[in-house]
Amino acid sequence: VSDGFGFAPRLMVSTQGLAASGLIQPGSLVENAYKIRLPSGASEARIKAIQDQAGEDFPEAGWSIRTRSNAAPALSSNIERFSQFLTLVGLTALVVGGVGVANAVRAYLDGKRGVIATFKSLGASGGFVFAVYLVQILMIAALGITLGVVLGALMPFAASAALQSIIPVPAEGGFYPGALGMAALFGLLVTLTFALLPLGRARDVPATALFREMGFEGRGFPRPLYTAASLGIALLLAALAILFSGDRYIASIFVGATIFAFLVLRIVGALVQWAAKKSPRVGSTVLRLAIGNIHRPGALTPSVVLSLGLGLTLLVTLALIDGNLRRQISGSLPERAPNFFFVDIQSSDVDAFSALVGKEAPQGTLVKVPMLRGRVMALNGVEVDKVKVPAEGAWVLRGDRGLTYEASIPANATLTEGTWWPENYAGEPLVSFSAEEGKEIGLKLGDTITVNVLGRNATAKIANFRQVEWETMGINFVMVFSPSTFAGAPHSWLATLTEKGASPADDARLLNAVTRAFPAVTTVRVKDALDIVNRLVAQLGTAIRAAAGVALIASVLVLAGALAAGNRARIHDAVVLKTLGATRKTLIAAFSLEYMLIGLATAIFALAAGGIAAWFVVARVMTLPSHFMPDVAVATIVFALVVTVGIGLAGTWRVLGHKAAPVLRNL
Repeated sequence: VSDGFGFAPRLMVSTQGLAASGLIQPGSLVENAYKIRLPSGASEARIKAIQDQAGEDFPEAGWSIRTRSNAAPALSSNIERFSQFLTLVGLTALVVGGVGVANAVRAYLDGKRGVIATFKSLGASGGFVFAVYLVQILMIAALGITLGVVLGALMPFAASAALQSIIPVPAEGGFYPGALGMAALFGLLVTLTFALLPLGRARDVPATALFREMGFEGRGFPRPLYTAASLGIALLLAALAILFSGDRYIASIFVGATIFAFLVLRIVGALVQWAAKKSPRVGSTVLRLAIGNIHRPGALTPSVVLSLGLGLTLLVTLALIDGNLRRQISGSLPERAPNFFFVDIQSSDVDAFSALVGKEAPQGTLVKVPMLRGRVMALNGVEVDKVKVPAEGAWVLRGDRGLTYEASIPANATLTEGTWWPENYAGEPLVSFSAEEGKEIGLKLGDTITVNVLGRNATAKIANFRQVEWETMGINFVMVFSPSTFAGAPHSWLATLTEKGASPADDARLLNAVTRAFPAVTTVRVKDALDIVNRLVAQLGTAIRAAAGVALIASVLVLAGALAAGNRARIHDAVVLKTLGATRKTLIAAFSLEYMLIGLATAIFALAAGGIAAWFVVARVMTLPSHFMPDVAVATIVFALVVTVGIGLAGTWRVLGHKAAPVLRNL
């Protein structure tokens, strides 16, 4: 974000020097900014009244008025979006951590079987057992929440110290009790959502079953009261996430996607167990043990698929989106884009400019169009400030837009609706509108648009809609008007030069010639601009993946907890198998193969789900070509296998070292 804005002009020149330069001519692209300081103590209501009065007194001025409450709307919007992204990533990590809470509670209660059985044998009710362990879990959760809130409160101060040399404004941390309180509430709700179900199961396990060393696996759902309470708290958590979000639509999609992902991952885990159970009997002892472990009662399969699947799916989605964007920018886009953009060519110089470019680049194709700047003031006679426009189309109505006029349909335009005006049309003003943006705004044929150009309002009727391919980076406009609309208005010209065989030396020679002959013309080398965009996309992708890595780290930690939760059953299995003659090598191979099969199934799901999500974002939202990248697929599978097998073996190694006699005496 800090690369995207500045707080001072790059060059300052006296008004006499500016006048002597000859840059200010009728039709030049000039913007004047006036900054007004009101007397001290001016209230927001007073500022708003002045803003409204200025709009009423000068309705055709075309001003853009910003007040101190929204001095940099684009920057504020970017920060709000990034803040919301971080919030959603934090909630993802918290929800993934909730799976770890469920695993930890189940493992903890499993280790307290003897104590629970003793309580029940002495007459303790199930409600008493539930209350005792709920209080214990809430005390542990309170410790974790307090630790998280304290670290969260300190992080802004640490970040401001680290970013002082990067951000061009003073970065100072602050203490925000509301945000910290909301974080603590989310932590408490997640704990209750995922702890109530295993607690409810433990409540109804009879003492005889506990004394026989039977755990809590395979007992289905607890009493309806606990299930309803868990679902109710989960719904409250979802409602709060949406209610306190800056963009409730995006937050609703996030909540819905999270619920959907949970359900799908549970189904995937069940399908993996079903496939293992229905698989034909194999001759290999190691493979038979691994397959049996996948579908046996109390198997780790659902926990591993759920904990690792969410983080991997998120990572695959972001990696594919980032890869497609960078491929588009550094691959196919430069091949279709022109070599140069030339801006602010004066009407008196356009012929001489064309002759010079034709001489310096005889093999190139020069395309030039007239260009004005204007602001959309009204739609169908209603001021744009009073029109509700969806966020995806609002950019058209925000700020100045480049405008042009054409007598005939442009070569790169395809009409989707309506007809083009005749060659020598001189009737009422007409406009051709971009089809996609017009649909987003809600426009239709025959609607009127009022634009302010050079301080005068011009109203035109929509005659047609056309398809605009913005990704070609050629000359494209949202609005193309009939020539009579701006008859006599001074304007400049915009041009592009496309020369596919040009070398960097040829580009440099042309740039030098144009700059010397026409110093007022702004020349942009597209390759340089694409390099900057590619670097910014790479930085943004790195930042997003780093933030999303928080959720993945949470997934890995939960995975470790899930494997640790099954240690008791692993110890019993290992001791019995060793008693029957199995070697440590055989057991390690069986456990490794089990973890590898579960990790492979999870990685395949993450590839499928992440690929579909990335395709939707790239193809449907960004309207760019979408490609599946095999390197991302391979990296995902390798990562899943390394994590699951590595963590699984790290926990299993200690299990294999247990002596047989103490365990057998308790069976």
